[in-house]
Amino acid sequence: MSTHAFLLRAVNVGGTAKLSMAELRALAAELGATDVATYIASGNLLATPPGPPAEFAATLSGAVEQRYGFSREVIVRDAAALRAALAEHPFEVTDAARSFVAPLTAAPDPAAIAAAATVPAGDDAWAVIGDDLHVRYENGAGRAQLDLARLLRVLGVAGTARNLRTIETLIGMLEPSGS
Repeated sequence: MSTHAFLLRAVNVGGTAKLSMAELRALAAELGATDVATYIASGNLLATPPGPPAEFAATLSGAVEQRYGFSREVIVRDAAALRAALAEHPFEVTDAARSFVAPLTAAPDPAAIAAAATVPAGDDAWAVIGDDLHVRYENGAGRAQLDLARLLRVLGVAGTARNLRTIETLIGMLEPSGS
C-alpha cells in the first residue's frame, strides 16, 4: 500500500471547523494508518492507509464527525493523480498562489457542468477536467469574483481547493525521492 493525500474540506479556514493537525495525525494513526504526516493547518493529511484508500477516507470522515462533531468530506488522491492534475491545469500560471486545483468527490455530469457556466466568474476562470476543478483567480483568492461554494453546489459535487504551490508540495512529500 502506498502513501496517499487525504484532503479534508473546509478545515481551519474562514472560521470553520477547527481541527489541530496533531489531532488529525493521531486520529489517522488510531485508525491504522502509517507514515502519517500533515502539511500546513488546512487539512492535508498524508498517510499509508491500512486498506483501500477510499475506504480509509470514508472511515476518517466518520471518525472526525464522531470525535469533533462536524462532518467534512475527505477526498483522496495519490501522487500520480496530483501530478496529472498539475500537468492538466488549463490556465496560464503567473502566480501559483492564484491558481488552484480542487479535487472533487466525483466527476460532475455534463449537464451540471453546462449549468455551472451560468455562475458569474468575472475575471476569474474555471474548468472541470475529470474529477478535478481548476480555478484561476485573477486577483487572488482573497478578492475572488467567482463564488467557489456556489459553483460546487451547481456542479453537484464537493471539492476542496488547494493552490498549485500546495499541490506541488504534496507531490514532493508523497514522492520524496522525486520519482
